[in-house]
Amino acid sequence: MTAPRKLFIKTYGCQMNVYDSERMAEALGASGYVTTERADDADMILLNTCHIREKAAEKVYSELGRLRPLKEANPDLKIGVAGCVAQAEGEEIMRRAPVVDLVVGPQTYHRLPELEAAARAGARPVDTEFPEEDKFEHLPRAPRATRGATAFLTVQEGCDKFCAFCVVPYTRGAEVSRPAERLLREARDLVDRGVREITLLGQNVNGYHGEGPDGRIWSLARLIEALAEIDGLWRIRYTTSHPNDMTDDLIAAHGAIDKLMPYLHLPVQSGSDRILKAMNRKHTAEAYLRLIERLRAARPDLALSGDFIVGFPGEDDADFEATLTLVRAVGYHSAFTFKYSARPGTPAAERPVLPDAILDERLYRLQALITRQQRAAQEAMIGREVGVLLEKPGRLPGQMVGKSDHLHAVHVTGEGLQPGMLIRARITASAPNSLAAVPL
Repeated sequence: MTAPRKLFIKTYGCQMNVYDSERMAEALGASGYVTTERADDADMILLNTCHIREKAAEKVYSELGRLRPLKEANPDLKIGVAGCVAQAEGEEIMRRAPVVDLVVGPQTYHRLPELEAAARAGARPVDTEFPEEDKFEHLPRAPRATRGATAFLTVQEGCDKFCAFCVVPYTRGAEVSRPAERLLREARDLVDRGVREITLLGQNVNGYHGEGPDGRIWSLARLIEALAEIDGLWRIRYTTSHPNDMTDDLIAAHGAIDKLMPYLHLPVQSGSDRILKAMNRKHTAEAYLRLIERLRAARPDLALSGDFIVGFPGEDDADFEATLTLVRAVGYHSAFTFKYSARPGTPAAERPVLPDAILDERLYRLQALITRQQRAAQEAMIGREVGVLLEKPGRLPGQMVGKSDHLHAVHVTGEGLQPGMLIRARITASAPNSLAAVPL
C-alpha cells in the first residue's frame, strides 16, 4: 500500500486565509494528501499568503529562500504559493523563485488537485483567474471528522469599496456572496462534527447579499437569524465589517438574537474627516460615532474593536489628534493599529510618505491609549459572571482556556472541565491579554 503524501501549509494573515487553508487541505486530501506540522517532512509545501502587511511579497520571497535547501535535498518536493500575494505577483513569482512549482490565487484553489498533478508532470502552472463558478461548490465535501468547538465560515469574498490604501479589490475581486442554503448546510455539518461557535467571514462581511432558499436576497442579519435556529450552535460572530454596511436590521439583530455575541470589529481607520476622504472611506467620524451610539442602544454591553492606520499620506498633527479624540469617545476593548505602508497599485501608493520618526511616534501614542482602554475594559470584568466556551487545556493543572461572550481569552481553573463545554464563570483577575476565572 502506497504511503499518503504529506502536505504542509503555512498560513499568513487573516481568518479568511485560515479558512482557505483548511479548504485547500481538503481539496488535496481528495488526491491522497494528509497534513503534517513539519515542512521538512512534507511532499508538498503551500504558502497561503496575505498582501495586507508591509513588504508582504518580500517576506514570501524570503520564506521561499529558506525553503530552497529542502528542495535541494528532495527534488520531488513540490512548493506552491497561494493567496493574495500569488494573485498580485503571479508570473513574477515563477520568474524570481525557481523553487516554486505552482501558483494559485484565492479564487481558484478548488483547482489545486489539477495544478498539483500538472506540477508532478513537470509543468509550472499559474492560475490567478477570477472564475465564474463558485469555488466552494467544486471542493470535495470535508471528511466527517470531529472538529474543535469553534470554526470559521466564509460567507462573502471580495470588496467593492476601493479604499485608497487597500489591495483587496485587486487580489480578491468584486464582492460575491455565497447562497444562504449552502452556508446553512455547511454550518449544520460543522455543528454535527462538534462545532459550537461559528464566526462568519468576509472582506466586507456585513455587505452580505446572498440568495436565500426563498429566492429572495438575504442580508447578513437574515442569515444570522437562520443560523441561530440550528440546534447545537450556541454562538455566532462575524468579521470584518464596514461602517457603511451596518444596516438597520443588523443593528437590531445585536439586541434581538441571543446567539449573536456582544462583540463587534468595526474598522474606522482614522478620526479625521479630511483623511477619511483621502482614504475613500465614504463616511465621516461623526457618522461613525452616531453608528456606535445606535449599536450600544441595541446592545449596551457590546465590546468594540477597530482598525487604525497612522501616518496616511497627508496626515498632519491635527488629523492624528482627531483620531485620538475618536478613540477616547468610543472606548475600545481592543484594536489593531498600523503604520501606513504603500501597497503597489493602490491610489495612495503614488502619494508622498511621512517620515518614519513621525509614524513611530504616532503609533506609540495611539497604542498606549488603546492599551489603557483595553486594560480598563478587562479590569471592569472582574467580579462579573460570563459565559466561557472552553477550547483547549491551559498550561496549569486543571486549567482550561476559552473565550468569553466578549471574545476575551479566559483561563478557567476547576475540576471536570473539558473542551467544548459552555460554562458560566466568575472573572477573578485580569492579565495584560487575558482574564482568569472560576466556574460557577
